[in-house]
Amino acid sequence: MRLPVLSLVSLAAVTGCADKQTNEKTTQKFVETAYMDSSVKPGDDFYMFVNGKWLKTATIPSTEFGVGSFIDLMNKTRDNLKTVIEEAGKGSAAAGSIEQKVGDFYASGMDSLTIEKLGYEPVKPALEQISGITNTQQLMNFVASQQKLMNNTLFSILIGADEKNSSVNILSFYQGGLGLPERDYYFKTDAETKKVVDAYKTYMQQLFKLTGDDSVTAAKNAANVFALETQLATSHKTNVELRDPESNYHKMAVAALHTQMPQFGWTNVLNEIGAKADSVNVGQPAFYAKVNELLRATSLETWKQYLRFNVLNDAANALSSNFVNAKFAYGKTLSGQEELKPRWQRITANTENNLRDALGQLYVKKYFTEDAKKRMLELVNNLQKALEVRIAKLDWMSDSTKTKAKEKLQTIIKKIGFPDKWRDYSNVTIDKNKYFENLQSCARNEFQYQVNKAGKPVDKTEWDLSTSEINAYYNPTFNEIVFPAGILQFPFFDLNADDAINYGGIGMVIGHEITHGFDDQGAQYDKDGNLRLWWSKDDYAKFQEKGKKEIALYNSFTVLDSLHVNGALTNGENIADLGGVNIAYDAFKMTKQGQDTAKIDGLTPDQRFFISVAQIWRLKFKDEFVRSQVNTDVHSPANWRVNGPLMNVEAFYKAFNVQPGEKMYRPDSARVKIW
Repeated sequence: MRLPVLSLVSLAAVTGCADKQTNEKTTQKFVETAYMDSSVKPGDDFYMFVNGKWLKTATIPSTEFGVGSFIDLMNKTRDNLKTVIEEAGKGSAAAGSIEQKVGDFYASGMDSLTIEKLGYEPVKPALEQISGITNTQQLMNFVASQQKLMNNTLFSILIGADEKNSSVNILSFYQGGLGLPERDYYFKTDAETKKVVDAYKTYMQQLFKLTGDDSVTAAKNAANVFALETQLATSHKTNVELRDPESNYHKMAVAALHTQMPQFGWTNVLNEIGAKADSVNVGQPAFYAKVNELLRATSLETWKQYLRFNVLNDAANALSSNFVNAKFAYGKTLSGQEELKPRWQRITANTENNLRDALGQLYVKKYFTEDAKKRMLELVNNLQKALEVRIAKLDWMSDSTKTKAKEKLQTIIKKIGFPDKWRDYSNVTIDKNKYFENLQSCARNEFQYQVNKAGKPVDKTEWDLSTSEINAYYNPTFNEIVFPAGILQFPFFDLNADDAINYGGIGMVIGHEITHGFDDQGAQYDKDGNLRLWWSKDDYAKFQEKGKKEIALYNSFTVLDSLHVNGALTNGENIADLGGVNIAYDAFKMTKQGQDTAKIDGLTPDQRFFISVAQIWRLKFKDEFVRSQVNTDVHSPANWRVNGPLMNVEAFYKAFNVQPGEKMYRPDSARVKIW
């Protein structure tokens, strides 16, 4: 339910070029016309028209799996984070202060000499525990203990708002246990999938050999573990099936679960993780039934090797370089990335991941302004007004449903920049000489923070992203939209940019997130965040038919060779992309520039708006990454996040005089029109 997980969509700054003006001041160039390919008609392929020359010449560095607008912005932000971290590490920060913890965590991760010397010493206690397991209860107790270290061994836990009683937090259990990206990798037989599977099996064997197995034993253990994972995968729902919130909600009594699945031992597991709950949400009951069956039918020795692999896999990047390199060798078959990123980049990212709000406080003090927050709120409010007008004009929705839709729209919580209150890290102990222990301290603190929420009232001031992240999201159970400081930078947003650029950039993102409240998933939650049908049955049926039309359209889009976009998997994001463009355009037309015809760089305001939409998705990826993205990501590839929505937007046709016969042209009757 978010905009792109941008850590998975490497994207690079479009501009940064500056023109000399007559007053000798440098000015940001917000549309880079040198990247545009005039040999391509806008109506044939608008994405290539805007980005074509860049795509033909851009090269992907060996340490990346892609380049483009986000990547440069991520790199810039990472450099800023490094500056903040290094400043925190200088001098003599008070023990226990966020400066001390941030600086010393980074220093411990950069201490490669100590980490190399330790090898896999940090995980030996866990491996010894596994070796000593003699029965299923001990096995499940170990699995539960790993959850307390934020290692989702065997299954996944989430504590958050109860989807059918959104004012109270509930403990939820979801399917897990697989090392490959998703279930279908275990069953597909095409060459590209086989390449990934073979690399994964090799990785398994490598971890076993690095911790003492000879080649024959390592191969046997890897084969047994992979066979067990394949059995688990048979019970997994597909990525498309996981998108239906109603069919993934099953509130069940713990006592009944314990009786139904005695091998799993629900009561014991909850006691071990320290959670007090009479009932929990079990997202995919068939998976847990399968786990219970396999705990009985699979040898204890195979389970112990499974746990051993999971412990090593979870810890690999924090161990010596032979473990790091083994994990990277497997990972590059999924991403195409040729070389490991420099250590400082990896440790900077890990500092952000583990001390999110501590680093976030330091980051916003240095790199975020209140002016940006005020301007963003203005844009958000204008887009809300634009959608309210659009809802009022819908010809397929009844007045009663329109009233409820407007109520939901007006109750959306808006979060911009950074949280009103920061997380407390007083229980985290950071020693600059103990990287692995620092990771565990952060993990224990995070798990305890989360598990303490179970059964308690929801705190809607919470954030689900770091402030420096280049991302945004909509949370259906909070009915909120969230825009961290990180994304409030060019090419998305710039205080000095004209309205066409900001509304086409961050405006499209805002519209995208607002529309998530009304996409095929978000539309199932009411204004208070409860999973409840608030539509009339007729209106909802019409909405679903419109969604099917969009699914069919995206299914027709080719990505690589015979590989197509999965319209059902990406439906929510595609609805949000189309809504985002429409709402942002209508809001733009409320501005002075939007109502004018004055040109900048020879481009009309409307043309600049649509070019801004296209340039925020200026991306180039390795084929391996694209294949993985199509299999696992709920977002469409970059070019279809531009061309897909725009071929359904009348204003785009007018701005670039798109005519019948051009490849993006669709007759009005065939265009998808939802929000």
